[in-house]
Amino acid sequence: MDRIITYLIFLIVLNSCATQPRNEVNSSDFPPIYPNYIDVTIPENIAPLNFMLRDSCDKIVASIQGLNQTITVNGKNKIQIPIKKWKALLAEQQEQKLKVTVSAFQKGEWTKYKTFFWDVKKSQVDPYLSYRLIEPGYEVWNKIQIVERHIESFDERVLADNNITEGSCMNCHIYGNQDANLSMMHIRGKKGGTMLNRNGELRKINTRNNEMIGNATYGNIHPSGQYAVFSTNIVIPEFHTYKSERLEVYDKASDLIVLDFDQNKISTQPFLSDTTAFETFPVFSADGNYIYYCSAPYMPLPDSIRSLKYSIHRIAFDPATNTLGTKIDTVWDAQQYNASVCHLKTSPNGKYLLYTVADYGTFPIWHREADLQLMNLSTGEIDKLEQVNAFCSDSYHSWSSNSSWFVFASKRDNGIYGKPYFSYIDKNGTAHKPFVLPQHDPEMYDLTLKSFNIPELSRGQTPFDAMDIEKLYSDMESEKVK
Repeated sequence: MDRIITYLIFLIVLNSCATQPRNEVNSSDFPPIYPNYIDVTIPENIAPLNFMLRDSCDKIVASIQGLNQTITVNGKNKIQIPIKKWKALLAEQQEQKLKVTVSAFQKGEWTKYKTFFWDVKKSQVDPYLSYRLIEPGYEVWNKIQIVERHIESFDERVLADNNITEGSCMNCHIYGNQDANLSMMHIRGKKGGTMLNRNGELRKINTRNNEMIGNATYGNIHPSGQYAVFSTNIVIPEFHTYKSERLEVYDKASDLIVLDFDQNKISTQPFLSDTTAFETFPVFSADGNYIYYCSAPYMPLPDSIRSLKYSIHRIAFDPATNTLGTKIDTVWDAQQYNASVCHLKTSPNGKYLLYTVADYGTFPIWHREADLQLMNLSTGEIDKLEQVNAFCSDSYHSWSSNSSWFVFASKRDNGIYGKPYFSYIDKNGTAHKPFVLPQHDPEMYDLTLKSFNIPELSRGQTPFDAMDIEKLYSDMESEKVK
């Protein structure tokens, strides 16, 4: 018995020695951590930036040093920061940098990596994020969920699940004014429609009348909450014959409409609903007096797909009378830039227009060259966001209500799965290095074979869940529009 006790004490002492860095070898390299949280700018209300070491090791120790507090965390190859200590540290660290030091015990010795920093801004990002979890499987998918995540913690809940709505496709859950009480999504299928969450009421609307080419597709809600602008698209997915490219999605036809939620009435202009051009991805300006949208001249597809390049246009909108203007302004000319634009989002403060640019087409998530760009609407100046973009597709994005943060879907980790990344824009209009949404287990992104599609920020928790959507889908008749 004495030998056993002595051996156990020896193991405890040995393990203790291995956990506390001693006789460290200094490395000039940053630690090979995932996610890449090295030298990023973060909001004061984000969940702990847990990470793992990509290199194999026996132990890892991280020291996170603030002005008056230091958190030290041990792990085998993962650092999972206690959330209460993390929040206390952030509360005193606003507009200051956290110093992060990582040491790893490998092959019998400790290695101390180069120190990096987390720049904590006294600027909150909207605390709720919704996204569509979907397999990136081209034309075939099995399970789709719309999920809402509380980004100050790791709490998550399901807003819609196609397993309980007859396997129907569901997409485009978006908010108006980043307001949890004003949002909508489309659910297809025989009992489907546009599910509208407005003023404490859930409604299901059939957004197609006899004069439209199809159902409402890509949309945006007016600041008043009374209107939504949509494109109606006949969408065709096809595979490329080029080895280096994958799926291409294009519109056989597309038009623009405005829907009045109070009267269930559709309005448009003849030149926005004819066959001379493709119109898509419309959004309202921050003041609600204009509509920005993407447009390309009609051409035969798919033969001319590489020549299909969309510009940004703008047209006036009068919310008092629900009428569209007659003059079209070109904001970004595809011929001038020899590129194509999609996914427009105006900032809530009215200063910026954020969009995606690719070589051609309107479906950039499989275009490796797809990048975000930021236009100053007052000056027309364009920032190519080189500090934000990566070598794989960066697309689908949305703003925080204070216009200081935006979130976007990026495939930068492996070229296949889109993940939500956040970037800070300072008072000078400079965007900072983005960071991926933190997870309780930093290995979760490796183990989750889903894309986080169409990330959208909200100021509050959405007042419905998957069971409410299932009931709306199954039991309620769709309202018709005129």
